Amino acid sequence: MNDWIEKIRSQVEKYMVLGESVTLFSGVSVFASTGTTCPVSTLHEPMLCLVLQGAKEAIIGQNVLRYEMASFFVNSVELPIASRIIEASEHQPYIAINMTLDTDKLADIVTRFPGTLHQQEGNCYAVTPATETLLEPLWRLMTLLDIPDDIPFLFPMIDREILYRLLQGSQQSILRQIAGTDNRVMKVRQAIRWIRTHYARAIPIHVLAEESGMSLSSLHRHFRAATGMTPLQYQKTLRLQEARQLLVGGADVGDTAYKVGYESPSHFSREYTRMFGITPSVDAKQLRGRGVTPAEISHAPW
Repeated sequence: MNDWIEKIRSQVEKYMVLGESVTLFSGVSVFASTGTTCPVSTLHEPMLCLVLQGAKEAIIGQNVLRYEMASFFVNSVELPIASRIIEASEHQPYIAINMTLDTDKLADIVTRFPGTLHQQEGNCYAVTPATETLLEPLWRLMTLLDIPDDIPFLFPMIDREILYRLLQGSQQSILRQIAGTDNRVMKVRQAIRWIRTHYARAIPIHVLAEESGMSLSSLHRHFRAATGMTPLQYQKTLRLQEARQLLVGGADVGDTAYKVGYESPSHFSREYTRMFGITPSVDAKQLRGRGVTPAEISHAPW
C-alpha cells in the first residue's frame, strides 16, 4: 500500500505549491505545508481528504479524529469542523489530496449498483485506511496531469471509478448517505440546510423538527448521531465560525456579535472564548498577524 502512496505523492509533488491549495482537476486539489497549523474551524461540504504524508487532526463536536499517511477522512453532510495539521516539516511536508464528493454521480452509481447494505444509525463522518483498490485508480488519475489532452476524456471515467471503489469499501454506508439512500440522513440534511439559512435567528426546535419532517425526539437523536452535536450546538458553531471570518476581515466585535445573532457582545465574547480559547479581539489580531485571510477562515485549504 505504501508503494501506491509513494507513487501518488511523487506525482503530485510535481504540481503542488507549498502553503497553497492547488486545483488539479475539477473538484480535486492538493495542499502541502512544511509547518503545523493552529485549529481552523470551517464548514466542510461532503468531501474526501487523503493524507499522503504527515498527519492531521479534526475535531467534530466532542470527537477528535487523527488521520495520517494512507488514511482518509470522509463526511456525508455539511459539518463545522476544527482541523489542524499536526505533523509536517521542511524535510517531510504535510501533503493531502482533497476531493469534493458529487451527490449526483454517487446517486447514479448507487442506482446501478444498489448493493445489500442495511441502514445503520451512526456518524456521517469517519477516518479509515485507504485500500489498494482505491489508491490504484487515484494514481492513474494523477498521471493524467502529465498528459493534459487526455483529461477531458479519461478524467470522468477514472473519477467515476474512484467513487465506485469508495462505495464498495468499508465506509460505503457514509457514501450512500451522500447519495440520498438513507431517509434519516436526508432529513438531517434538511435540518442542516434550514439552520444554515437561518443561523443568525433564534431557532425554535419544534420549528426545525417540522421543517425537517421529524418529531422532536427523532430530530435530537438522528442529528446528534449524524453530526456529533445537537442542532443548537451546530447553530452556535456556525455563528462563531462566521464571526471569526468577519473579525479577521476587520469587523468590530460588537457589530459582529449582533450580525451573527447574539443579543449582547458580552455573551458573544464568552461563547467565542469558550470555543476558540481566546477573546475575539485578540484572536482576530493574532490571526491577521500570521497573515490569515477571511477566505482561509471560511474554507481551510488543508
